[in-house]
Amino acid sequence: MLNIIKKGIMFNIVLYKRIYLHHQSIKSNSIMKLKLLLICFFGTLFSMQAQTSVKPSILENSGIISGKITDKKTNEPLAYVNIVVKENDKVITGGITSDKGTFQIKNLALKDYTVEIQFIGYKTISKPAKLSEDNSINFNTIALEEDAVQLKGVEIVAERSTIEQKIDRKVINVGKDLTTAGATASEIMNNIPSVNVDQDGKLSLRGNENVRVLVDGRPSNIEASQLLKQIPSTSIKKIELITNPSAKYNPEGMSGIINIVLHKNANDGFNASVNTGLTFAQTPKISNSINMNYRTGKVNFFSTYGNNFGKRFNEGQISRLDDKSNQMFDIVNDNKSHLFKIGMDYYINDKNTISAYTNQNIFVGDGIVDVNIVNPDASQNLLLNSKYFSDNTDGTYNLVYKHLTKKEGETLDLEINHSIYSENQNADFRTTFNNPSIPTSSYTDNLDEKRRNSTINLDYVNPLNDKTKLELGAESRIVRTENNYITNNSSLSNSDYTYDLDIYSAYATFGQKFKKIGYQLGARFESYKVSAMLNGATAYKDDYFTVYPSASMTYSPTDKNQFQISFSRRVDRPSLDQTKPIREFSTPRVTSIGNPELDPQFTNSIELNYTKTITKGSFTTGLFVRSINNEINRILYPDPQNQDQQIMSFDNFDNNTAYGFEVSLNYKINSWWDIQPAIDFSSINQKGLVSVFNSTSNSFDLVSKEVTASAFNARFNSNFKATKSLRFLLFGFYRSGVDGVQFNGKEMYKIDAGGRYSFLKDKATLSFRFNDVFDTMKAGFDGQNPYPQVGQFTWESQSVYVGFNYIFGAGKNKSLQRKQRDNNTKQDGGGLF
Repeated sequence: MLNIIKKGIMFNIVLYKRIYLHHQSIKSNSIMKLKLLLICFFGTLFSMQAQTSVKPSILENSGIISGKITDKKTNEPLAYVNIVVKENDKVITGGITSDKGTFQIKNLALKDYTVEIQFIGYKTISKPAKLSEDNSINFNTIALEEDAVQLKGVEIVAERSTIEQKIDRKVINVGKDLTTAGATASEIMNNIPSVNVDQDGKLSLRGNENVRVLVDGRPSNIEASQLLKQIPSTSIKKIELITNPSAKYNPEGMSGIINIVLHKNANDGFNASVNTGLTFAQTPKISNSINMNYRTGKVNFFSTYGNNFGKRFNEGQISRLDDKSNQMFDIVNDNKSHLFKIGMDYYINDKNTISAYTNQNIFVGDGIVDVNIVNPDASQNLLLNSKYFSDNTDGTYNLVYKHLTKKEGETLDLEINHSIYSENQNADFRTTFNNPSIPTSSYTDNLDEKRRNSTINLDYVNPLNDKTKLELGAESRIVRTENNYITNNSSLSNSDYTYDLDIYSAYATFGQKFKKIGYQLGARFESYKVSAMLNGATAYKDDYFTVYPSASMTYSPTDKNQFQISFSRRVDRPSLDQTKPIREFSTPRVTSIGNPELDPQFTNSIELNYTKTITKGSFTTGLFVRSINNEINRILYPDPQNQDQQIMSFDNFDNNTAYGFEVSLNYKINSWWDIQPAIDFSSINQKGLVSVFNSTSNSFDLVSKEVTASAFNARFNSNFKATKSLRFLLFGFYRSGVDGVQFNGKEMYKIDAGGRYSFLKDKATLSFRFNDVFDTMKAGFDGQNPYPQVGQFTWESQSVYVGFNYIFGAGKNKSLQRKQRDNNTKQDGGGLF
């Protein structure tokens, strides 16, 4: 009896590990996950019956299925291969092969079965088994064929990017076609449907800049436009667009959430992927990255490192039509950035996992901005030379404990995250006048900023039954910021500004999934407290309690058609840069500062999405409508102390509405040609204040202005397979002009072309891309208030990128992987944080 029990225990330990590894390797949909979990359950049940119960009569359960499993290439026997017996797609029992590759499943009823042979690194085989009066079936020798993609030692980057429409998000799996679009995340974002990045690096989703950017599911203290320029494109595994998040997600971001997931390997031994790239424009720019992991036993160490070096050039011109003056901008940024990700997973046992990692961003930048103002009267001409010397560091430290209970699908997650950001900027300003009677003026200033963000998150998931799931969670978030501004300019004053947040929240979601219909209801309850101090005096305070409800419903009439409708309430809290009354930048004509009295902006959003799977691809479309209260927007008004200068800041405006749609297609025309066209349209009714000159009082009056800002974007990605190793791509982009309260933007468009060549058994890839072939990308605009003016800015849009990638590793992934969790982002817990 003791030997029988030992055999039963060993059978289940190996079965659990093999089945779970297979679950991780295929990363299938939720239905497959449920089946694999059921295998574990029924494997235990039937193995214990097989080992310990009294044998039934021969007539009832006398069937036997047997055979031998070998490697197709080497003909060697394969031990511990999963043998799964199913009846009508339901798992009945299972077993594993011996050291000699043989298996025998006994005590089977005389029925019709399907036998699946599953093994990590090999293609799954299914065979019918009809047990009749003969009582037994011997498959003899079954040869398994290696799965070439799974055999690689590290994560394989696909040739082309793919788009998955999941229940609550759109996932862009970044392929080699996207990584060749540019050296940084900022440069590839314009290739993604519904996402836009302007010439300053500012990100927008569905035409709105109020979008929350996360890295590996965690927030960064770095402003999004700067963060995207620091992340190498080759370090990105996938990009997730969550346009209408449920209550389990934090409610920031009117347009939703963009989550950038970095590569992380979990394969046996030592594995690595090395990337290097060179961008040729006015001057060369270098980018490199390496992704590594070492796994042994229960411990997996992983790391990512990337860098970007090089000068970047921008030019621009703004012409005032009233006084015929011109401002000419010449901007050079010499930036050096480093991105580190280092961490480890410790698999205590099948029920408990601990994971820890840190993301480190280091940035050093020198910027030179020359602004030359030319007037009809040459004696009024001047040149402002500004030099900015910046360095910042951002460190994120994350610790996660995950516990799986005895109940299938029931999990408890505890996550602690702490991030520290520090920036120091020294600036020199020197103004030279063309009139010799006016002496040269100069001054310096210093900005010192520190931010600390601490978050504790607890999430609980309980599947009440196979159709119902309850999720509960709580979070504490404390943010502290300090800003010190010192200047020797007598017309300016030093300042000490702090902006502190205390946010405590709890959420609950309840969902049910039936055959064709599923729904989820949820609410997030949040206490929010903010306190801003300027030079020791209160600049702004607010303290309120808010509920953020959410609801969604899905309907799948067939397995190839899915409809989804969702509702959520979200908030856009003023950022630090929007509130601090300290200059963001300064030129002779424009100075940008924040507004500490900004109120939060609230949005109610409704979405309707439809996804259809077709024979050669997929089709996705969506509609959205938003109601926006207290919208935060830019304002531009004359400086009260000098009306030749303008102040750019922020303010709240009356209720606005927005709507839009998007359509995308992923279609494989034939074996050598596939396309991904996408269009999106957004329209928002904007209200704001503009400064209008009053000739009677010889001053400016603030006047209300309302516009309908409509934006249309179109993208077309086409991939051509010339040979097995050589591929070409063509990308087209168009963005329509957009009317705004302050300025009207002009249309933009471009065409990119490139190719990739793989060699050394697909372990090495050489890629190239010619961006903006016809040099057409320019940011033009015009405006009437407070002065009639037109302008245009250009950057190094036309460039040639050449990249090289090489992968190597120790072999197949056969060790236990983390359950229910991938790349450090929450799948079943309380959202991205």
